[in-house]
Amino acid sequence: MDFNIFMQDAVGQARNEIESVGYEQLTTPEEVDEALQRKGTTLVMINSVCGCAGGVARPAAAHSVHYDKRPDHLVTVFAGQDREATNRAREYFEGFPPSSPSFAFLKDGKIVTMVERHDIEGFDPIQVVNKLQAIFDEHCEEI
Repeated sequence: MDFNIFMQDAVGQARNEIESVGYEQLTTPEEVDEALQRKGTTLVMINSVCGCAGGVARPAAAHSVHYDKRPDHLVTVFAGQDREATNRAREYFEGFPPSSPSFAFLKDGKIVTMVERHDIEGFDPIQVVNKLQAIFDEHCEEI
């Protein structure tokens, strides 16, 4: 199989997986600015095709939002694919190094905290769901 075809398929599946559970794809810097400057709380999933993204981060992203409290906005950028959008998103994550996969939690356009790759890799999806939901408990309103 041609590597480029394989990667297009893997990336497409990863995008669809996150989009199907309610995350908005941000593929340009302009979309990132518009989305991350919204009022309220925003969870940004920095998607990737690495093993810990597929096996842990994406399922955690999907399952964490089935909860009494959740962010007002769910968005995603794809590291390694939508580079300009990902780089723009990372400008909002002041104080945190680039990390993918990861989750950034913002309130009114300002970074509050992150669940970085080292908080994902080596953990199972439920442990990451618990980390995300602890953030939601602290910063989100009941829905």
